[in-house]
This record gives sequence, C-alpha cells and structure tokens, in this order.
Amino acid sequence: MLKGDASLKRTVDLLDKVVDTLGEGTPLYRAGLDDARDDLKEFFFLTNKPVMAVLNIGEDQIGDEAAIAAPVREELAGAEVVPLSVQLEAEAAVMAQEDRQEMLEALGLGDGAVPAFLTSAYHMLGLRTYLTTGEKESRAWTFRAGSTAPEAAGVIHTDFQRGFIRAETIQWDELVAAGSWAAARDVGKVRSEGKDYIVRDGDVMEFRFNV
Repeated sequence: MLKGDASLKRTVDLLDKVVDTLGEGTPLYRAGLDDARDDLKEFFFLTNKPVMAVLNIGEDQIGDEAAIAAPVREELAGAEVVPLSVQLEAEAAVMAQEDRQEMLEALGLGDGAVPAFLTSAYHMLGLRTYLTTGEKESRAWTFRAGSTAPEAAGVIHTDFQRGFIRAETIQWDELVAAGSWAAARDVGKVRSEGKDYIVRDGDVMEFRFNV
C-alpha cells in the first residue's frame, strides 16, 4: 500500500520521526522539523505548537537581558524568548506618552519591551509585514510567511494577484538610506521580482499588474 501512495509513505516516515523524537523526551518544536511542522498540524500534537517564554526581570537586571535570556534560549531551543520587566511596563503603560518615553529612554529601554513581545507573537503566528509607499501615503500589509509575490499582492486586491506581472522590491532600510525610489534605482538597490519570489519581512513593494 505504501509503495502505491508516495504521500502516505512520507506521512508514515514523518510520524516515525515524531515517535522517535517524543520517545527521547524532546518536544516537537525543538526537533528541527521546521519544514514539516505544517504537515503535522492535522495530528494536533501539543508540543508542535509554537512556544513563547516571557522572562519577568527586575529593574536591577535591566541591561543584562541577553545574559539572562541565553540559558533559557539554550534550554528551550526553538522557542521565542522575551525578557521584560512587568512592573516597569505596567508603570509606563499608565503614564502620559511623553513621560513614558522619557522614563523608558532613561533606563535604556527605547520604546520598551512590549513592541518586541508583540513582534515575537506576530511572528509566531506566521505573520509578516511588507510595505507600500507613495506620494500620498505609506502602508503596512500583513501576509503569511512563505507567500509568493502574487499572493502578497492579493492582500491589497485580488486583481493584483490575478494580473500580477512583477514587483519592484527593496528592503525598507535600504530605501530609507537611499532617500527615495528614484535614488534607490539609481544605485541599483531596487530589484524586479517575478511570480516565484518569496516575499521577505520588511520588503517595500510596488506591484505591476494587468487585468
């Protein structure tokens, strides 16, 4: 039966790996099965779910986040690890924006840890962001990780996906450094990507389409 159904054989082989992995006491999110985790979703393995560890640190530990998080990242390889001071973030949340920013910057926390927490959660859900920009507005668009350029274009409108021709593409930091689309083109930073291009987080895109 397995010889006649290649997909079934792949599934059985994958489940054999799962049995071995779980038998060793290793959760699936740490098993290096990233390319196969989507295939395992139909089986609802608890340890196949993404994991986030939020480390509540004290004010006296601010500045040592990397050292504090390192052993946790090693122990929970494959998990998102976000160190933050819950007390400080709670205090900052009820302040006026100017006072909040002043306090966070004085502590060397920039915008605080909440944006990093939200970004980690966003990425755990398999979501990414690309941007469009023009004379009137710039916008961020959410897409699924692994989407092709036409699929990402479809987030704006199905006509963009249906009539996709190509996408003029640049990473956001390269565009900011160049100062404008025209300047970025002049220095060869703008790429013309086709239908098979896998969109990256932070891409700035201008779609060409025809319907």
